Amino acid sequence: MEKSVKHVSIPVFVTHEGCPNTCLFCNQKTISGKTHFSLEKVRGEIDAHLSTLSGECDVQIAFFGGSFTAIEKELMLSLLEISDEYIEKGLVKSVRLSTRPDAVEQDVLDILKEHHVSDIELGIQSMSDRVLELNKRGHTTQVSHDAMRRVVKNGFRLTGQMMTGMYGASAESEIQTARAIVEAGAVSARIYPTVVFRDTGLEKVMARKEFAPLSLEESVERTYEVYKVFRENSVKVLRIGLCSSDGVRSDEVVSVYHEAIGELVYSREARDFIEELVKKGEYPKNSIAEIPVSRKNVSIFSGHKKANKKYIEEKYGVKLKFLVN
Repeated sequence: MEKSVKHVSIPVFVTHEGCPNTCLFCNQKTISGKTHFSLEKVRGEIDAHLSTLSGECDVQIAFFGGSFTAIEKELMLSLLEISDEYIEKGLVKSVRLSTRPDAVEQDVLDILKEHHVSDIELGIQSMSDRVLELNKRGHTTQVSHDAMRRVVKNGFRLTGQMMTGMYGASAESEIQTARAIVEAGAVSARIYPTVVFRDTGLEKVMARKEFAPLSLEESVERTYEVYKVFRENSVKVLRIGLCSSDGVRSDEVVSVYHEAIGELVYSREARDFIEELVKKGEYPKNSIAEIPVSRKNVSIFSGHKKANKKYIEEKYGVKLKFLVN
């Protein structure tokens, strides 16, 4: 049997560096939990993570937080040279980075190839020109199309980052965005339901009543529809939503926010799965449907506050019993 190797990502947050503008929804300092970036501290952060590892690991340094390829070239090269040191010592295997679609021209990609970058995450957010303009993204959907194609053509693994519930977005435009990411050849994706932070343009738009954030229920449904597009096309979803470990503080948020929205989406998926089993099983009213579930997934299948159990019982008159294996 082939030995499984644990994948470990060491995040280095280049906070708000490289962003040419501030998008309507963005407060990057809040999202990353950092207010200042220090090049001198990068090696210490990497060493601290490496010291916690044991056994064989596939280690990747991940430059997150800003638009990595849009930062000053000298700083970008300094960071890549630091990651090169760890790769040459055999401590790290590759580099992942996140950036904007308008910051991956061919000359930049050529540099990244020379420095062991294997994965590029692009903040696509939406493939609606109207939504991009309303949210002040600073580029068009054509730029996103070209950037995704260029990244894949140059041999990088593409991850598409997108949002749901954006100002001006609809369920249809979000599905269109997910499909565009799939069609571009992405191997993975991240889905971020919109969160309204204090001191952002979006908060001002919300205060003027020109934008109403989705309710938690709406956000879960809209995100689930997007998630299905990725799952049905074998695109791995790496993350759904921001969580407390991202440095998000409740006092910085002015909209509905649930730090485990990913679990709510997975529970929504589980509900569909259970419902199909119940339909196929043709369980009579007041019967018990026994569903095999792994121990780690019991809470997801049961649903938040046992929502899935309640849904099935109310709709079909069937009680659920999970057989833990």
